[in-house]
Amino acid sequence: MVLVEALLAALGLGAAWFAISARIVKQYERGLIFRFGSLREGIRGPGLNLIVPAVDRLRKVNMQIMTMPIPAQEGITHDNVTVRVDAVVYFNVMDPVRAIVNVQDYVFAVLQVAQTSLRSVIGKSDLDDLLSNRERLNQGLEIMIDSPALDWGIHIDRVEIKDVSLPESMKRSMSRQAEAERERRARVISADGELQASYKLAQAAATMADTPTALQLRLLETVVEVAAEKNSTLVLPFPVELLRFLEKAPGAPAPAASAPADAGPADAARPADRSPEVSAPDVSPVAIPPAAATPPAAAIPPPLDARAVAAAESGTGPGDSRDTP
Repeated sequence: MVLVEALLAALGLGAAWFAISARIVKQYERGLIFRFGSLREGIRGPGLNLIVPAVDRLRKVNMQIMTMPIPAQEGITHDNVTVRVDAVVYFNVMDPVRAIVNVQDYVFAVLQVAQTSLRSVIGKSDLDDLLSNRERLNQGLEIMIDSPALDWGIHIDRVEIKDVSLPESMKRSMSRQAEAERERRARVISADGELQASYKLAQAAATMADTPTALQLRLLETVVEVAAEKNSTLVLPFPVELLRFLEKAPGAPAPAASAPADAGPADAARPADRSPEVSAPDVSPVAIPPAAATPPAAAIPPPLDARAVAAAESGTGPGDSRDTP
C-alpha cells in the first residue's frame, strides 16, 4: 500500500514537473533558451520543447513577414516643396539570435530607421519623382533600411510609399498646369486637322477647276442637304464660275489698250516693264459725206440777246418804254 502511494506521488510530481517545463513552439516561431541569462546553443524548432523550471527561460521569435506602417513624415523636397509622405515596410526575422541579442527591440528599431530614411529620401528627391518615379524611390528606400537591419538579423522584404500629400496651393498650380497642357494639345491637334483639311480642299479645288461641272454638282448636293432639314428659307450662293463666264463673253468691254494722246513726257519716260506696249489696232479710214459732216446753216439757232432774255423774264415786251434806258 505504501509502495502504491509512493508511486502515485512520483507520478504526480512528474506530471507537475512536465506541466511546468513543457513549452510549445508554433510552426512560424523559433525558440531561444536562456539559462541563468546565458543563451544556450541551438534554436528550438516548432513542437514540444522541455526546459528546466526556474532555471531556463524560453524566448519565442516570430519568423513571419511583418507589416509595419511608417507614420506620415513632413519634409521639403529638393525643389523646395513641402510634402507629407507615408509608407509601409514589410520585413521578417532571418536570424533569431541576432534579432534578440544584438538589438533590444528590433520592431522599434526598424520603425525608427524607416522614418529617418523616408525623410532623407524626401529631401533628395524632386516632387515629380515622388509622384511618378515611385518604383525607383521604393528601391532606394529599401536599400537604406536594409543596410543597418542586416546586423540585427532582419530582412527588409519591400518598402512601398503609400501617399504623398501636397499643399492646396500646389494642387491648384498643378491643376492649372495640367489644364494648360491639355489645351495646348487640343490646339495642336486642331491645327494639324486644319492643315490636313487644307491639303484635301486644295486637291478638291484643283479637281473642280479641271471639271467645272463638279462645282455645280457640289452646289446641288449642298442644296439637297439644306432642304432635308425642313428650313423655310433657302439661301443659294451665287456661283463664282458664272462671273468668270461673263468675263470671257465676247460682248464684255475690253480694257484700254493704249495710253491717252495727251500723255506728258513723264508718262513717256516710264520703263517698259511697268506698262507693256500694246500695238494699236489697224483701222481703215471711212469716207464721211459733206452733208453729214457739216450741219446746214438754218439748223444752227442764232445767238440770244441778253436784253431779250431779261425782258422775257420781267414779263414786258421789247417795245415797252420801261425797257429803254
